[in-house]
Amino acid sequence: MLTASELNIKCMEDIKMNASKAPYAKLKPELDAAFSAVMNSMDFEGGPWVGQLTHALKAYLEVARAFPCAKGGAAFRMALRALQVKAGAEVILPAFGDAGLARIVLEEGLKPVFADVDAATFTLSPAAAARAVTEATAAVVPVHLFGQCAQMPELMPLAARYGLWVVEDASQALGAVVPDAVAGNRKAGGIGHIGIVSFFPSKPLLEEGEGGAVATSHPDLVERVQQVLQERGSTEAIPALPSLDAAMLEVKLKYVDTYNAARQKVAGYYDEAFAGTLVQVPHRAPYSTHVYQQYTITVPAALRDGLRQHLYENYIPSMVYYPQPLHLQAAFSSSLGYNPGDFPVAELLSQSTLSLPLHSELKEDQLAYICQHVLNYVKYRS
Repeated sequence: MLTASELNIKCMEDIKMNASKAPYAKLKPELDAAFSAVMNSMDFEGGPWVGQLTHALKAYLEVARAFPCAKGGAAFRMALRALQVKAGAEVILPAFGDAGLARIVLEEGLKPVFADVDAATFTLSPAAAARAVTEATAAVVPVHLFGQCAQMPELMPLAARYGLWVVEDASQALGAVVPDAVAGNRKAGGIGHIGIVSFFPSKPLLEEGEGGAVATSHPDLVERVQQVLQERGSTEAIPALPSLDAAMLEVKLKYVDTYNAARQKVAGYYDEAFAGTLVQVPHRAPYSTHVYQQYTITVPAALRDGLRQHLYENYIPSMVYYPQPLHLQAAFSSSLGYNPGDFPVAELLSQSTLSLPLHSELKEDQLAYICQHVLNYVKYRS
């Protein structure tokens, strides 16, 4: 076993949670050229760059149309408006995840309805989603989480059975693939009736600014999204993507698969190190590839917070991304009538999940150091 004295402590202090600046050094010539082109044009809100990104996203996601915008939340807002559902309609969302989508549902005059998640994938449970359907339900929002796709092969037929729209949030799984027996491989973001992606810094493209996009191959929705964009006028709810962000994103989009492969390699190291222990590694669902936007383990709930503190004391960052399920957050629990125990899987995951450092620049000695401290803590306290 390695000890701290056998390792370079400075190296350990340099362990980052997500990608450092090192990957950008490899893209610097292309990024510099894109930056210079925009700056020389002095065209920060127009020019060809948004159009070029639009075509690049369309090709990458294999959809009929893509529509970039300045924020991931704005992309979701565009998608909801394109559905043209009546005020007060219900939208089913997973109870474990970010609160931002549920807030936007409320802001758009709709009602978020939560459903429990699958214990293995952490994504929306098709059975739970089916139980949440009522006569008022208009849409279901599968959210791909930590790089793992939601169960789209089950959720799409479920939506068809009940006549629901599917708004697919692929922000955390850009580049993941879901094989389809009829249509061949389908890219995450291009499977639902309409998909959204976010380019917020914690997402796969690791954009320094913000950005998002809507993607769809549904003819009616293509037309409706165009209508939403035409009607937005001076509203700040759906701001346009600046030229500089578009130019940078177009460069980085070309390397998504490269960095996904690098993260998958790191995830494989973790998987092997934690095999046969109390540390449960991320589930690799048979219906899709996993791009490991995060490497999120589960440990006994009684150990999770102590493990995180132990890692911190040894220069190892970690994150609890969703410490409280959505139905128990004050913004939703009282107004929507939810109570503790309503979604037990989401509640357990909020107490037992922990994300470890994962990016393409992690060195093997750093990975060994991380795994040693995780295993030592869990072993001696279980």
